[in-house]
Amino acid sequence: MKKKIYLLVFITLTPLFLISQIDSIKEKTINIKPNNISDKKWYESISIRGYTQVRYNRILETNPKLNCEQCDKSWGDNGGFFIRRMRIIFYGQINKRVYFYIQPDLASSPSSDKLHFAQLRDAYFDVGFDDKNEFRLRIGQSKVPFGFENMQSSQNRLALDRNDALNSAVSNERDLGIFFYWAPQKRRELFSELVKSGLKGSGDYGVFALGAFNGQTANNPELNNTQHIVSRISYPFKIKNQIIEAGIQGYTGDFVLTKSNLSTGVKTNSNLNYKDERIAASLILYPKPFGLQAEYNMGRGPEYNKLKDSIEVRNLQGGYILLNYQLNYKNHLIIPFTRFQYYQGGKKHEKDARSYEVKELEIGIEWQPSKQFELVFMYTLSDRRFEDFSKKNNFQNGNLLRIQAQLNF
Repeated sequence: MKKKIYLLVFITLTPLFLISQIDSIKEKTINIKPNNISDKKWYESISIRGYTQVRYNRILETNPKLNCEQCDKSWGDNGGFFIRRMRIIFYGQINKRVYFYIQPDLASSPSSDKLHFAQLRDAYFDVGFDDKNEFRLRIGQSKVPFGFENMQSSQNRLALDRNDALNSAVSNERDLGIFFYWAPQKRRELFSELVKSGLKGSGDYGVFALGAFNGQTANNPELNNTQHIVSRISYPFKIKNQIIEAGIQGYTGDFVLTKSNLSTGVKTNSNLNYKDERIAASLILYPKPFGLQAEYNMGRGPEYNKLKDSIEVRNLQGGYILLNYQLNYKNHLIIPFTRFQYYQGGKKHEKDARSYEVKELEIGIEWQPSKQFELVFMYTLSDRRFEDFSKKNNFQNGNLLRIQAQLNF
C-alpha cells in the first residue's frame, strides 16, 4: 500500500506540466484583471460569514439504540433538538500573496452529554509564490486533502452527515500541517464558480496537493516523531454545458492510539503505533440538472478484533454513490437526492478503534426558498455493526426521519 501511495504521488506530478501549458495558452487570449488590493489597509480586506444548523432526528424512529458517534450525537435514545453546527468565519486576502482563514465552531459536541462547546476548526494562512497565487502553501490547521465530500463544506453538502467510509480517515476532516496547492487560474475560477453557483462544489483545494500533517486529527497533539504524507489530484472540466470532476488521492502514516480511548483489558501493540494508509478515487457529475457523486477508498488501519480482544492493523474498504436533481421553481431551489453508502473497517478515532460494517440508504430533499435559509428532510434506512471491547456483538438496524434547518449569513 505504501508503494502504491508513493507511486500515486509520482503519477500525479506527471500531467502537471502539460495541464499548466494548456491553461497558460488559454489565458494568453483572455484579459485577466489583476487583483489590486495594494491601496487597501489589511483590515479593510477582512470579511465575516457563517451558518447555523439545527436538527431533530427522532421522527418515525424504529430503534433508539441505533446511533452514529462519528455523525450526529443526537441520534438515538434521549436525543432531542440539537445544534449541529454554529460557525462564524473570518477570512480575507490581506496581501496580494497572503490569505487567512479562521473558523471556530460555537456548538461543538465532544459527546452526547456535552454540547455547545467552542472549538477551533480552521486556523491557517496561504502564502502565494506568484501574483496569481497559482502556487501556494497553506500553513496551520486546515482540511486534509483527502476525498471530495471531506473537502465539501457542511454548508453545501446535501446529505446531513459525511459518509463513514472516507470520513473515518480524518475525524473532523482537519489536522495541523503544511500543504502545497497548485491550480491554474482558470481552474481556480471554476472551483469558485462551482460553489457560488449552488452546484455544491468542494471549494479550491488545488488541482494538485501535497502535504505533511501530524496525523492525530484536529486539536490533538502529535504523539510520535513521524508525520502523515498526503497527495491529491482533482481536475474539473467542462463538456458543453456539463461539468465533471475526477480525482484520486492517498495518504500514509502511523496513527497513535491514546490510553484514555482504550478499554481496560483490550490488547494492543507495545507502543500504540499503528499503520494508517489509504487510497481513494472520486467522480463528480455536477447537477445541471442531474448530478452524480461517487467515491471509494481502501487501505488499512487499526481495528478492534473481537475474536482476540485486540486492536490490529486490518484492511478496510468502502464508499458511496449519491444521485441528485436540481429544480428551480418560482425562485425556489428544490433538490431531491438519494445516497447509498457502505463501509467495512475500523474507526481509529473511536473507543478501541471500534470495528464497523455499515450499509445505509438515505432519501432526502433540500428546499431553499432563499440563499439565507434552507430546510432538509432525509429518511434514513440503516444497518450498522459497531463493536468494541464492551460491545462485542452489537448490530443495530432501523429507520428514522431527520430534519435540518440551516441559516446562512
